[in-house]
Amino acid sequence: MGLEDKFDAAGDKIKGKVEEAVGKATDDDSKVLKGKAEQAKGSLKDTAADIKAHVKETAEERRADSDDGRPAPRGEAAG
Repeated sequence: MGLEDKFDAAGDKIKGKVEEAVGKATDDDSKVLKGKAEQAKGSLKDTAADIKAHVKETAEERRADSDDGRPAPRGEAAG
């Protein structure tokens, strides 16, 4: 799912760049703003995908570190 999220974010960024370029070429400020908003949406999705991947990775590491396969309690070392 993480890779799919990254592609979705990249698609939004590309669409935004194109929209912004078209807006600048046609002197259409609303298209420029829409393009910038689309790029910002893509950046937010990209960041969310990174956070999601980090949380998943951390949870997997905690599970692997515990003796019984369950996550170690917060603030305590496994073992």
